[in-house]
Amino acid sequence: MQFDPPLKQGTLVKRYKRFFADILTAEGEPLTIHCPNTGSMLNCMGDGAPLWYSESNDPKRKLKGTWELVQTPQGRLACVNTQRANALVQEALQAGVITELAGFTAFKREVRYGTENSRADFHLTYADAGEAYVEVKSVTLGFADSAVAAFPDAVTTRGAKHLRELARMASSAQVRAVQLYCVNLTGIEGVRVATEIDPAYAEALQAAKTAGVEVLAYAVTIDPQTGLRIERALPLLG
Repeated sequence: MQFDPPLKQGTLVKRYKRFFADILTAEGEPLTIHCPNTGSMLNCMGDGAPLWYSESNDPKRKLKGTWELVQTPQGRLACVNTQRANALVQEALQAGVITELAGFTAFKREVRYGTENSRADFHLTYADAGEAYVEVKSVTLGFADSAVAAFPDAVTTRGAKHLRELARMASSAQVRAVQLYCVNLTGIEGVRVATEIDPAYAEALQAAKTAGVEVLAYAVTIDPQTGLRIERALPLLG
C-alpha cells in the first residue's frame, strides 16, 4: 500500500478529544488534523514526536489532514490510522501473503453475522472447504524493554463481543473463525494479549481459542516514503 499523494511530516503538539491532534507542520505552522484512532494509543505518543499525515482535497471535510504514522517513544514507527488495517489485510489476502487463508474463491467485506449484531471484516468462500469469517484488529501497543507487542491498548467490550461471535461460528463444521492481529508497529517479533489492561478480553480470547477460533498475527513494514505492507507471520505468545 503506497501513500498517494505522499505523506507530509510534522511534529505532535497534543492529541485531544480522541479524534483531534494539534501538530506543527514541517514549515513550523500550527495545524489541527483528524486522529482516526479510537484507542488510547498507549506508548505511541510523546511530546514533539515526529509524525506523518495525509491530506484530502474533499471540500466537505472540515479537517483536511489525517494522522497516519508516528515515531513512538521507543523509536519504532506505528501506523495509528486503524482504517488502514483492513485495507492491508485485503491486499495481503489477494496476494496470497496470509498463507493460512489462501485458496479462497470469493471474499466479501463487512458481512453481517452472529447473534450480537456484528459485522465480520472479511467473509471468505472456499470451493471445497466451506467458509471463513475473519475479524481484524490493529496492534500498536509496544514497550521499551520488549519486542513483543500487545492488544488491546484499552478496555474493548466490542473486541470481546467479536470473540464471542467467532467462538459461536467455530462450532459449525464447515466454518472457520479467525482472529487476525495486524501489527502496525515496527521492530516486533511476537504478540500477546494485554491481560493487565483488559482481563475480560483475555478471558474471551482464551474461550474463543478453546472453541476452535484460529488466531493469527502478521507484521507490517512501515515506511513514510514507500508505504505499508504485510510482510510475515508472527507468533502469538502466552
